[in-house]
Amino acid sequence: MSDSDHGSAAWHVTPSHYATAREAGCALPAVPESRYLTMRDGCRIAIDVWRPEGATGPVPAILILTPYYRRFAVAPGSDADAIPNAGKFVRYLVPRGYAVVVVDVRGTGASFGTRDSFRSPKEREDSREITDWIVAQTWSDGQVGATGISYPGAASDFLASTGHPAVKAIAPLFAVWDTYADNYYPGGILLKQLAKSYDDLMVAMDHDRRDLLRNYVYYANPDLRGPHPVDEDADGTLLSEALREHLGNFRQPDFMGEFRFREDPLPYDPSFSSASFSPYSVSEGIRKDVAVLAVSGWMDGAGYANGAIARFLTLRENKVHLLLGPWDHGARCNVSPWRREQTSDFALLGALLRFFDHYLLRRDTGLEAEQPVHYFSLHEECWRAAASWPPVETVRRLHLGAGALKDAAGEAGQDVMRADFAWGSGHGTRYERIAGINSTVYYADWQEREAKLTGWSSAPLEQAMELTGHGLADLWLSADTPDAAIFVYVSEVEPDGTVRYVTEGLLRALHRKESPAPAQYRTTWPFRSSRREDAAPLVPGQVERIRIPLLPVSWVFRAGSRIRLSIAGMDADHCVQVPHGRPPELTLLRGGDQASALELPLRPTR
Repeated sequence: MSDSDHGSAAWHVTPSHYATAREAGCALPAVPESRYLTMRDGCRIAIDVWRPEGATGPVPAILILTPYYRRFAVAPGSDADAIPNAGKFVRYLVPRGYAVVVVDVRGTGASFGTRDSFRSPKEREDSREITDWIVAQTWSDGQVGATGISYPGAASDFLASTGHPAVKAIAPLFAVWDTYADNYYPGGILLKQLAKSYDDLMVAMDHDRRDLLRNYVYYANPDLRGPHPVDEDADGTLLSEALREHLGNFRQPDFMGEFRFREDPLPYDPSFSSASFSPYSVSEGIRKDVAVLAVSGWMDGAGYANGAIARFLTLRENKVHLLLGPWDHGARCNVSPWRREQTSDFALLGALLRFFDHYLLRRDTGLEAEQPVHYFSLHEECWRAAASWPPVETVRRLHLGAGALKDAAGEAGQDVMRADFAWGSGHGTRYERIAGINSTVYYADWQEREAKLTGWSSAPLEQAMELTGHGLADLWLSADTPDAAIFVYVSEVEPDGTVRYVTEGLLRALHRKESPAPAQYRTTWPFRSSRREDAAPLVPGQVERIRIPLLPVSWVFRAGSRIRLSIAGMDADHCVQVPHGRPPELTLLRGGDQASALELPLRPTR
């Protein structure tokens, strides 16, 4: 099957149809104009300006702020892609009448400066100054949009948060809302390899270590020759100076280890915390006239889909569109087990073009007639539309029984399990792509891995049921240690016994306290502050009620299949031990007055 929108009734005009009908009346220049812009503190920032040849007047600009090289130098005569990160946007949008401005954020590429943090607040101020420069150009019509995947996507949020009046539309693609919970500390549990993998990549790029950069499939072409100098730096002298400054850049493992609690300030800088590099913290600065296209996928890391949904829920006074597909990080793969091809067939660039056409060029796109939410249901393999999130409001509660999930709570009982610190979810999971690992097959060995976990299965379903939204594991449990990590998994057990991974949730018990979601961070799932003052050790042996939200998904369970809940105390392939070297014994209560259950937003398929 395919994730294409062809023939879909979820849109009045599908993105692919819009893309086919939309003319490309301009030409892409062979090379961009390239120069340095000097910031308020004297730092020189490298930019490329790709202007549409043949445009008859001023045009809007799309800004892409990246730490992954605005453009590579390539070997003479090579056909290597000099713009592997921003290239799809440049090549698609420029011929359709947009100028695209690609920026090496400070401390990266050919830009000067030193990176003092991940998504430094200094970059946010740089983006404001760069926008000032753009709208002062004779080719600019005074309007600016922004987009990008992952880091550049979050940079779009930060740009809009400056309140610059020229910013009219942003499309943060596969981008976090909260770097702590959506990326590095899901459920308050540190992803142990992610910081190191990111650091390895950034050392390779920031230090121009081409021998290391080739370890990443995205940059493996040996004809890539480091960051491209700007036009005024013909001999690369300025580039060499900039690269020397990059040697002082922060190191991600050291940096991220400082933020064990959300919004806990650095001991040497009370103004800086995990909020400083998370878009939600400055979202109140986004003007109400800024349109937003939030895009993510069901296998998009540890919580990027949560980021897209929280963005949609939080910015409810803006024109916000939410698109959730069967994708990993960046939609490099269609992750569906029933896919026809590994690559996505969806016209994502068509959806992006229609969005910018509507809000920047003011074209008659028909976008106002579309529903604000579009999502792909796995196993049904189709697109759906909705007026709001969550689309499914009916919740089915399945209670833990003796080895089974039941509709009624039943008699009181318990299940005891010892965390296996050697168990892991594997290496073809939702976590690899965000670490720069080229994953193409997802949870292929899930059946044998899940078989090692304590689990409960429902009776066979009498009819096909659509799960869309955030499930919830509502658990009554105790531990023999003052802290524990709890991993919950939902699978589909098909009539022939095939077990398929559907989604998961994870939580460090230290962060079990729930609190109302703040205004700049709206959720429809239980919110945890993960702040130091709300953290509390468990009392060994004392029963606690802990509600663990599952990562969002849309999945259709077939008639005759069973829904299975599994629980682990560790994912050794991705997460740190909690507590170190002391695997906890967990006692889960079922039935009676303390009836653990799995809640799922389910409805019969249409």
